[in-house]
Amino acid sequence: MSTPLFDPGLQPERTALAWRRTALAIGVGSLIALRVLPEAPGSLVWLTPAVLGLMFAGWLWWRADRRYRVTTRVLIERGDHAALPGGALPAALLGFVVAAGLLALGVVIAVALGR
Repeated sequence: MSTPLFDPGLQPERTALAWRRTALAIGVGSLIALRVLPEAPGSLVWLTPAVLGLMFAGWLWWRADRRYRVTTRVLIERGDHAALPGGALPAALLGFVVAAGLLALGVVIAVALGR
């Protein structure tokens, strides 16, 4: 038996799909980082952003799925919009994007200085 739908427009499902696309984009971007970032001989420093990005993408996928299940359950059982999940997931994504941007700036500066 399938879960009843709260919204005929499937808004929670569309939101969950958007979070999955975001996690997938971060994962693919992290894999591309392995190819694009300069290589330092004998150093794993350049692998760190890609590994952290892949880990964050997996975590984001997991949290987005959990958020979808909680949202759907709350809306079906109680219909209480005040009990919906908060903004922790968007805040985590914001933190990741800011950190990735600062890291990218550091890489550009390091390559420009020849280090």
